[in-house]
Amino acid sequence: MSVPQSWTPATSATTAATPSRDHVVAGLKATDEGGADLVQLLTPEGVRVPDQRFDPYAEDVDLATLQTLYRDMVLVRRFDREGNALQRQGQLGIWVPLLGQEAAQIGAGRALAPQDMAFPSYREHGVAWTRGVDPTELLGIFRGTDHGSWDPKATNFHLYTIVIGNQCLNATGYAMGQKFEGKVGDGDAAEATICFFGDGATSQGDVHEGFVWAAVYDAPVVFYCQNNQWAISEPTERQSRVPLYERAKGYGFPGIRVDGNDVLACLAVTRWALEECRTGNGPVLVEAFTYRMDAHTTSDDPTRYRLADELELWKLKDPIERVRVNLVREHGVGQEFFDGIQVESDELAARFRRFCVDMPPPAPDRMFSEVYAEPSPVLEEQREAYLAYHASFEGDV
Repeated sequence: MSVPQSWTPATSATTAATPSRDHVVAGLKATDEGGADLVQLLTPEGVRVPDQRFDPYAEDVDLATLQTLYRDMVLVRRFDREGNALQRQGQLGIWVPLLGQEAAQIGAGRALAPQDMAFPSYREHGVAWTRGVDPTELLGIFRGTDHGSWDPKATNFHLYTIVIGNQCLNATGYAMGQKFEGKVGDGDAAEATICFFGDGATSQGDVHEGFVWAAVYDAPVVFYCQNNQWAISEPTERQSRVPLYERAKGYGFPGIRVDGNDVLACLAVTRWALEECRTGNGPVLVEAFTYRMDAHTTSDDPTRYRLADELELWKLKDPIERVRVNLVREHGVGQEFFDGIQVESDELAARFRRFCVDMPPPAPDRMFSEVYAEPSPVLEEQREAYLAYHASFEGDV
């Protein structure tokens, strides 16, 4: 097999994780431009720009709605930062930050109808917020005491999926069920599914299998890819020869790229995509073009593979700041509003911290009682053996 001269093989995540500074500059970089096809309604400078196609999907966004979106993003960022601090202080085993991706998540989450179903990966704290999941219910996952304490049926928000890309199969199957059960149509009760994943997941087979099945069955599922530029230490340019949204063409359904730091654009584009699905037009791929401002997780050190000037460049596109500027310049919102949101966010962070610190350790038999729906003789034998072993340490210091 001959290899084109311009082609170079992608380095593995292990290799890319410890590059020299010269290698970082020459070979690993994020993209800061979304291209001509990028849908944007609010510029980084906070200026509202018209879009003939998607303005109708944001025409109901008045001042009150914009303030609510701002509040959502500020509160989510605040408890996210508290999660980072709690991990550093030994209260959590790990934390997965979403810093910089607030608009991509809040915009998409607020576009969902109550009857729609959402399948997250492990970073969708903002989407969880929009589905009524209290932030404290996320803590057990990262403290290692449970798999999530919210009710997926009551919230229409599935539990977090740790296996990369697996949620795309789950979401596609659920959406196929929605279609088979006649829940797709023109009525207000019509349903759709949305699946959240990152750019790194697009290199996983599960994602592409989900694309194939969704396309074949016209499943009402929005594949929502948050392209935050880095799959741990692997940039998007090392994973795909074409922009990620263009991959949808190969499966026969539409793909679109939206400014993932623009909450209005994310709201409008996701509303459009969900409408396509609910009315029977089949799946849609949305690429929210954003940036991961923090580490992949608290176990990651991004300074080993990306430069500080790249981060500084993306800070100029901060999703919260552009809404704040718009509220001040175009709507005359005063400092009192912003101060009030700051106080509320600090109160949320304090409650989040207290809940985490006060979490009781789980009972020693929890690993057996919360795994299978019904016990079995083998499981009971293992449980009794473990509890006897655990009890043998009672009284030891």
